[in-house]
Amino acid sequence: MTVLPYSEYVPHDEALIIMTPARPAVRARVNVRDDPAWVRRTVIALAVVFLGLFIVVPLINVFAQAFAKGIDVYLAALSDAEALAAIRLTLITAAASVLINGLFGLAAAWAIAKFEFRGKNFLITLIDLPFSVSPVIAGLVFVLLFGLQGLLGPWLAAHDIKIIFAIPGILLATIFVTFPFIVRELIPLMQEQGTSEEEAALTLGASGWRTFLTVTLPNVRWALLYGVLLCNARAMGEFGAVSVVSGHIRGLTNTMPLHVEILYNEYNFVGAFAVASLLAGLALVTLVAKSFLEWRHSDALARWRSH
Repeated sequence: MTVLPYSEYVPHDEALIIMTPARPAVRARVNVRDDPAWVRRTVIALAVVFLGLFIVVPLINVFAQAFAKGIDVYLAALSDAEALAAIRLTLITAAASVLINGLFGLAAAWAIAKFEFRGKNFLITLIDLPFSVSPVIAGLVFVLLFGLQGLLGPWLAAHDIKIIFAIPGILLATIFVTFPFIVRELIPLMQEQGTSEEEAALTLGASGWRTFLTVTLPNVRWALLYGVLLCNARAMGEFGAVSVVSGHIRGLTNTMPLHVEILYNEYNFVGAFAVASLLAGLALVTLVAKSFLEWRHSDALARWRSH
């Protein structure tokens, strides 16, 4: 018996329709180089002008004003006792905020990404709260809670505990404002990774702590690092919430942004710009560290971003 090809029974066009497996439509990739040259140049020029006017020029002006009267005056402004106290408080506050937010961020992201529980959506809403509330309002809330006339103020005063107009209040305000930066980097990645690797480690006999250190933490290290960089930068530059709770006590509760404001209001422009240049320098160091990590570990970062 001779078997004829399938195309002998079915018309050619219909055979192609039946025999060809369905494939999803592939969207053609758009190449920006296909645009006219004048369009590309115009967009690039607008971006360069915008960045130059709003970022590069102000930054250059800060350093120019800081060194306007020479290096000796600049160093004298930074070596002033009040400036050193502001620098020290800023660094302590930033370090404490990063450490505390890192620990709580890991715990909150782990709970939200790995478990289902009642009140989960409410917890996510609370995490997003600092993004929607003005830092000044956040500082005012702490004053209403812990101030002398606040809800807990009388009890704190009776036990000689100072929070508002003291370092604890500054830490609380900064931690509140910077909390979402770490946890919001961790949650999407943990949700994408699921729980299969942790379950496998537990099945093989690893303890919960060992599973966290050897499986979970290495998997989220790049998201954690990015969150730490963002948290650190925001903590050092925070002004609104800290301004409300600090009391502006010279040499005690003034951070670098608050010290810059005081010096500028007193027409000590060189001192103000000197401290501002140091603050800008710390921000640039953070940016350089971020760029170096992206260059040094580009493959690992690409895998993290693919999630």
